[in-house]
Amino acid sequence: MPGTSGISSGTASGTSSGISRRSLFAGSAAGTAAALLSAGTAAAASKPEPVAAADSVTDSAASGASYRAAYHFTVPDQWKNDPQRPVWIDGEYRYYYLYNADYFTGAVGTAWRLATTTDLVSFADHGVAVPKDTTPNGDLWSGSAVVDTGNTAGFGAGAVVVIVTMSPGGGTDHQEQFLYYSTDGGLTFTNHGTDPVLPNPGVADFRDPKVIRDEERGRWVIALAENDKVGFYHSGDLKSWTYVGGFVHDGIGVLECPDLFRITAGDGTVKWVLGVSANGKGSGLPNTYAYWTGSFDGGAFTADTSDPQWLDHGWDWYGAVTFEKRDASGAVDSAARYAIAWVNNWDYANTTPTIDCDGFNGTDSVVREITLKKASDNTYYLASRPVTGLDAYVSRTVNLGDVTVDGTKVLDYTGISYEVTTELTWSQLTGAGLQLRRSPDGGRHIDAGIYTDYAFLNRRNTVNADTSGKWQESHTPFDPSAGTVKLRILVDRTSVVDDGRHVHTSQVFPYLLDTRLALFTIGGSAVFRNTVIREFSV
Repeated sequence: MPGTSGISSGTASGTSSGISRRSLFAGSAAGTAAALLSAGTAAAASKPEPVAAADSVTDSAASGASYRAAYHFTVPDQWKNDPQRPVWIDGEYRYYYLYNADYFTGAVGTAWRLATTTDLVSFADHGVAVPKDTTPNGDLWSGSAVVDTGNTAGFGAGAVVVIVTMSPGGGTDHQEQFLYYSTDGGLTFTNHGTDPVLPNPGVADFRDPKVIRDEERGRWVIALAENDKVGFYHSGDLKSWTYVGGFVHDGIGVLECPDLFRITAGDGTVKWVLGVSANGKGSGLPNTYAYWTGSFDGGAFTADTSDPQWLDHGWDWYGAVTFEKRDASGAVDSAARYAIAWVNNWDYANTTPTIDCDGFNGTDSVVREITLKKASDNTYYLASRPVTGLDAYVSRTVNLGDVTVDGTKVLDYTGISYEVTTELTWSQLTGAGLQLRRSPDGGRHIDAGIYTDYAFLNRRNTVNADTSGKWQESHTPFDPSAGTVKLRILVDRTSVVDDGRHVHTSQVFPYLLDTRLALFTIGGSAVFRNTVIREFSV
């Protein structure tokens, strides 16, 4: 996917944000991305009637306040968007992402910046690894890096090879794939000439190459975004590629940032998964990561069902990549992968208070571990949970025990970055949940919970970048007959999260003074059991 233009208007995928960063924030408000996961069921947001946000915002720049996320990855300065799949080298993950050092000047174009991590929570910055505008082909878009252990490309065993989309001549209408390589472990890269290794055959959308090693057949495979198709290509040396087939699905926009991997379920079943970043909002579907389980024969992917499932159901989990889960020795876990995404949306990508108060625009999701599970109808789905590395950064634990609620109960706790876990039980109930980042007067809050037969996340009652008002509450199915639901919610200056089949991630910007936490029920009482709050210091 392409990078961004200036702070007044960013574009990608043919979609323009069209919103000035100052059209919503006259100074700035707190930035929070809300992602919600529920253990075993969907997670959601609350049902009290919406209350309009205050007309004025605090001038955080003048007060010295910071809205940089406490335990999510953020770009050090300027701009970031798409994550690039991390690779494992010398006992650590090397994580590249699209970075524009000229964002504040309004200049277009991204490079690949590098960060490293051993636990997927704390990251060390290493600056730009693959610079932009060093060849006539311009800046770098999305692609993928692989470690060529067998020296198939001829750059040496263990060389890191990047296949990346560029658009020679500027603009976005001539997308081709180019090769860069590194012989120092992925710290710096050299371009392999200026000709594409995969030229454009004459189509508009031809980008985001995801390279995997097909060990069974002894070759490399690219999955490429081609409008409503993911094209598949083979290569023996990473330099020359042959088209072998494609997977087509319409109705959810361009199938961007494709992903292709094999994973083993707990029952031993092996599935291939094809994922894409897609926009289903026009059909009432998410604008995040769509995926299909199925089979892959090296040239064709056959889906188990025609309709995709979604790895996130909120509004702001885009450009996601998944990557291998490895232990300290480097051994790969075939039954799990990790995933990370950009917490933003091209509809309002340039609208964030972090620009004014912290000098950056770009936050990622918490890394999540994904596993393949079998549903009661014998289909398979991907389940998510926050990476366990977070446990090592707990700085404070508040155990509230069991809390009985009939109506609304404001807790004796304040905070802006934390995790809350609880299990709701009831005998008769219409809805229940939590009010996160609640204002002192109770008028502003982010709501997460269940209502009748769905779970939801609702950001309407706080400041957020969606000025259209259309993308405020996300839903997932919920079965109330069980009389219980577990919620795990991560709240950062930019997020809220839980683990299970249904996850909701949405960006919100509560005021800094909105620090309260409340529990609520509708149409009955409930017990919030084993309610625990954890704070993190990274």
